[in-house]
Formats: sequence, structure tokens, C-alpha cells
Amino acid sequence: MGLFAVKIIKTLMNAGPYLVRLRPRPKTLHISQGRSVFESDRDGLIPLDSAYGFFVHETRVLSRYEYQINEIAPQPIAVSSVREHSILGYYIAFPPERSPAEKDRGSGEMEEVSEQTVELRVSRYVGGGLHEDLDLTNFTQQETRFRFSILLAADFIDRSELHSGRQQHGKLSSNWRQNENNWELEFDYVAEHEYDCQGESGRASLHRGVAVRILNSSSEPRYKGNRISFEVELAPRATWHTCVDLVVQFENQSMHPAYSCGAFGSAFPNDSARDTFLQESACFLYPTAKTLIPVVAEALEQAKEDLAALRLHDLDHGPRAWTIAAGLPIYVSLFGRDTLTTCWQAAILGPEMMKGTLPELARWQGTVDNPWRDEQPGKMLHEAHTGPLAWLRFNPRDRYYGAITTSAFYPVIVSELWHWTGDKELITPLVEPALRAIKWLDEYADLRGDGFHYYLSRSRQGNRHQGWKDSADAVVYEDGSQVDPPIATCEEQGFAYAAKLQFSEVLWWLDRREEAKRLYHEAEEFKKRFNERFWMPDRKFVAFGLDSFGAQITSMVSNVGHCIATGILDSDLVRVTADRLFEPDMFSGWGIRTLSSEHPAYNPYSYHRGSIWPVEHGAFAIGFMRYGLFDYLHRMSQALFEAARLFEFYRLPEVFAGHPRDDDHPFPAIYPNANSPQAWSSSALFLILQSILGIYPFAPLHTLIVDPRLPEWLPELTITNLRVGEAAADVRFFRKAGGTSDYEVLEKRGPLHVLRQPSPWSQTAGIPERLKDMITSLLPVK
Repeated sequence: MGLFAVKIIKTLMNAGPYLVRLRPRPKTLHISQGRSVFESDRDGLIPLDSAYGFFVHETRVLSRYEYQINEIAPQPIAVSSVREHSILGYYIAFPPERSPAEKDRGSGEMEEVSEQTVELRVSRYVGGGLHEDLDLTNFTQQETRFRFSILLAADFIDRSELHSGRQQHGKLSSNWRQNENNWELEFDYVAEHEYDCQGESGRASLHRGVAVRILNSSSEPRYKGNRISFEVELAPRATWHTCVDLVVQFENQSMHPAYSCGAFGSAFPNDSARDTFLQESACFLYPTAKTLIPVVAEALEQAKEDLAALRLHDLDHGPRAWTIAAGLPIYVSLFGRDTLTTCWQAAILGPEMMKGTLPELARWQGTVDNPWRDEQPGKMLHEAHTGPLAWLRFNPRDRYYGAITTSAFYPVIVSELWHWTGDKELITPLVEPALRAIKWLDEYADLRGDGFHYYLSRSRQGNRHQGWKDSADAVVYEDGSQVDPPIATCEEQGFAYAAKLQFSEVLWWLDRREEAKRLYHEAEEFKKRFNERFWMPDRKFVAFGLDSFGAQITSMVSNVGHCIATGILDSDLVRVTADRLFEPDMFSGWGIRTLSSEHPAYNPYSYHRGSIWPVEHGAFAIGFMRYGLFDYLHRMSQALFEAARLFEFYRLPEVFAGHPRDDDHPFPAIYPNANSPQAWSSSALFLILQSILGIYPFAPLHTLIVDPRLPEWLPELTITNLRVGEAAADVRFFRKAGGTSDYEVLEKRGPLHVLRQPSPWSQTAGIPERLKDMITSLLPVK
């Protein structure tokens, strides 16, 4: 081995964690049972003239198996084995009778197909023969019609002939017919071979075949030119179904599928023998058995690596003060709300991202009234791109202000930096930018004069929607129709409330007492008015928002969870609101959907109308913690870590589809253009963990408050170098036999109290618990 090669290997070994994942046969996906193997490309298909196929007894009984909608292949979104004998695939297509329209795409690159989606779900299982459920769903709000086709071919070659070339040649025939209960395409193959080999001679014959049976079809199939086709008509939200059975003929034996229609996820007939072996064979026990500790560990480490990798070095404010890109590959730019959310959610790692992001965003704060950029004095930046189109001013996105969230969230993150560092010199330069952002909310965002915060783009190239959900079709009425701005969404009111409430505390510590009292009282009055206008007593839920007429938008959405997180919702309304978020139409089993699955505009693939965003769940976790809803905190957190386990590197993407977690959907599909890594998806995991551990820093009093509530799936965790102010601590958290949780301080470095009590964020702690706060502040620091 050369010296250069040795140097490379040593460099890799000393580099720490790196993204190495080796996968044998990286272009192949296969499922099998016994002598039946379905071997496909990574999209779950058998293309024509490929080496893939459905092999039974080492014979390729199918050499082509593909799908088309109006002669165009649907786009594969997520295809994976579920068990060793089953596979699930999600494919999508744009309704073929419509033309994709030019439209506002918000900040990202939404494809039209993700917002107007026809879904093909393929549930395939091998056992003897093969069974497949094909389900088409119209996730648009208009009727659609098209021709759906299955393309097939058979050649009955030996597997070894794929490499050596064909040697055996027989008679292949095909026949299409209608039987009593199904339609059937039969391929039949007969071959003979006279041989004389070293004294043994004779005539050998072979008979193989496969019958492709169409059962339970929603429309009648037709066959022409190796293509089985169906005419499909789908009303909005309607589904179309057919079953495909492959019955294999092996000499005189017919090998029927072991599964029947709609049986996906049920036990395989041979599972009992498999389970017996697994139960009776030797077992290996680990301290982490039956927990999610390995998943949590891998997910957190990868998230930390991803945040470091997304650093925008050209915007550093020092070696320990930096900001971050929003995500790869689309959002390699400075995004205001993304960076603020990320550095807040990941603050448990340290204050470096807050120390870099807050002064950087202050540098971009609006100073003039510029309608093209949606800029106004005091308004905080939405995004700053450096690509050719922005740089050459083909659009305003080299400095664009089309979001209300950043201005409300900026003062909140300043207060978080204060809690983690207690550093007045660090905070003081950020006070005026924060106050200007609050002033912008009050003076420019109250578009109807009713005291609530609305958005309305003034730019012909701006974002139509400028709340948390900024895709062009994100805000819908209960009947599925679009809501035209100006709109006051519920979560933006919560962010504005938190801005005033939390920043009033910062002003108090800086001896600006009159301003502090004014902001505090404004926040409390605003909270009262919010609950009067946004609460829907008949639905026991918060309105999505107020429209341009001041009327409630009554759609069931995830935005409401942020009202719990920010504390703007009255305490006696929180439990019933959280209950509604965990109804099956909102909670998929992997997370909380952006829009109810019962809504006419629901589309699990859409950007904001039924998908699941990991970033929201960090905020939801804080909300459930502060109101003592630990059952929901644990249930939601478990779902998200289990979702992380599905993705490569345990890395949660920007957004994934809102399919229900059930036997028909053992894993969700993915939004077509999802970023991965995505900064605020990575950071959400750290805020979830902080919520479970009840961690609340208060550096001005040299105090770290903990109140751990560990679930069964996370019985123990140690955090080292947890920094609060100028101190740091190593703390072990653990779950006791009775289900309660405790902590142990392993080491402290610097002045720090570590106390067990409900977090100051808590809305449920009583007066005796609160007295500890006052007593603690009087104790000498150890």
C-alpha cells in the first residue's frame, strides 16, 4: 500500500463521525419467500431489457413490470421493503387533463404534482406466486380521468442466462381471456432439449408459466400489446382499486399467492414457523433492549453533525458566533425564521448559533418602505439569496421580507439568549432591533385595525402567504376553497404574544422597567382578546385564522399547536385542544398533520395541506411540557423518533407525507422536493429532548432547572458539558422502577445551582413549587 493511501485511511479514521453507509446491490430492491424472488430496480419496477425480474425456481417468469398513467410513468416517491416478503411503493402523477400553471411557489421549489396529486399506492407481497393491491387516489379538488396501464413481458430465461446469454429456446405463447370472476393474461412456456453428455442422453422437457389475474377491479381491464389498461374516473378524494394475482405454473404445480386482496400487513402463512425459530433460538440482551435509546442516540448525533455542516462560514460573527443555511440542496441561503427557529430549538447544544444569527439578522433589518421587497422599517428579513436571478434582480430575493414570523420571533430568541448566557454586554446591542421588530408588528401588521397581526404581500413577485405556512395554497376554508390575504393566522398571534411577554423580562433585567411593564400588560390584554376572537366553542378548537373580513377560518390545522407552545391559549382550553390534535385525522401515528385528513383539500403529499413537518413538533413538545401533558409529549416524541428510524442516517427530512400509520401504510411517503438535511428538522429533536428532561436555563441567577419525565422508551440519558452562563454541568437523567424520573449531577464546572422543580415555562405548577424560585435566588452559588 502506498504512503498516500495510508495517509488517506489514517485521516478518515481520525476524522470522527462521517457519512459512510454501505449497501450491497445499491441499485436493486428485492423481496422473497422460498423459491419466489421479485427483484426490481430501486423504484420497485422491472424495466424492459433489464436484468431484473420476477424469478420462481430460478426462472424469470416476468421480464417487465411497469406502470403508466396516460402512457407516462408516475413519479416514484418512496419505495421500500416492509418485511422480507413485502414491499410498499408510493408513486404520484399530475392530473393528466390539466396543465401545470405558473404560480407563486412561496420560498421553496414546490412542484405542481405535490399540490395537485394523483397517488398510486402499490402493496406487493411474494409467497408462492405474487399478490399486488393497486390503489389510485385523487388528492385534488376536481374530478380527473385517465388511462392506467400495467406493462408486462415474460421470457422464462434461466437466471444464469442473464450473464452467459440465452441457451434454451422454447415456445412462448400468451392468451387474454375473461373468466367468471376475473380477467387473465396467461404466458405459457414449453421447451425441450435433446442431450448427450458423457454417456447420459435423452430428451428433457420444461413447462413453466404465469397467469396474471385481475380481480376486484373498479373498472374493466383491456389488453393490447403487452399492456393491461383501465379507464379510471376519480372524483375528489375518491379511490380506485384493483388486485393483481400472479399464479405461477411450475411443471404440474400451480403456485398461488399466499395473500388475498387487502391483506397487506397481516401475518404471512409461514410466519408461525419463523416466529417459533426466533422465539426458541438463543437471545442476546443489551442494556438498551426494547427502548429507542439507539435511535435517539444516532438521530441526535446526526442532527448535531448536520447543523455543523450547514454553517454559513461567510456570515460568521466570530469562531463561536455563527449562523446557518436552512437546508440542502435548495435552501443554502440565509432564512430569517428558519435560522431563528433552529438556534432556539438547538440551544441545549450551546449559544453559538444564537450569538451569530441575532446580530446577522439585525444587519438586514428593514429600513425603508419598498413594496417590491415587502420591506418596511423594522421588519425582519425572510430570505437572502445569492444566486444569479436574485443577484441580477430578476426577483427581490437577494433581500426579501415576505414573512411576518421573523419579526415576532426575533425578540423571543433574544430572550432565550439571555436565559442561556445572562450576558448583558451580549444582549444590549440586540435590544433596539428587537423593539423595532415589535413596533413593526404593531404599526404595520394591524391591517384591519382590530389589534391582530395580518399579512399581505405588496410585491408582484412576493409570497402570497407569509405566515408559518407560506406555500401559495396553504390557507383554505372549511370547504377547500382558497383564502385570500390579508389573513391573521393563529400561530402568528401566539408568536407576537410571546415576543412581548418574554422580551418584557429582558427589559426588566436591563432596568428599562416602564417599557417592560408596558409590554407585559399589552401581552396580557392581547391574550384575552385572542381567546375571545379565535376560540371556536362548538368545535373546541382554535380557528386557523381570521380572513380579510375578520371572520374565522375554521379548518382543522396544526398551527393551533403553536398557540399551546407560546402560552397564548387560556389554560382551561389547552387539554381539549391537545385532545383534538391527537384525533386520527390530525395525528397520523408518525406526527401531527398540517391539515386534517378529513378536509376536502387534504393531500398527504402537499407542502402544507396534510403533510408532517418535524420542526413543528419541537414547539409542540414545549407546549405539552408547559401544560403538564406528558402523555401527549411522550406519544408524539416516540412517533417522531420512530419516524427518524425509517430514514437514512436517522435524519428527519424537511417534510414527509401524512399517510396514516397502519397495516396499509407501514411507512409514509416523502414530499417530492424535501430537503435533507433540513436545519430546523434537525434542531427539533433537541427541543423535544429538552422538553422531556424539563430543562430550563436561567443564567442571570446561575441556575439550571430540571424536571425530567422520561418515558419507557428512553429510560436513561446523560448530557455532558451542558452550558449555562459561564458554568457547565454533566447530568445523568434516569427513570426509576416505579415510572418516576430523577437526575444526578455528575460534575459541575463554574457557579451553578441545579434544581428539581417545574420549569418557569410551566402553566400548571402551584404556589408551593413557585416559592422555590424565590428561595433559590437568595442562595449562595456553589
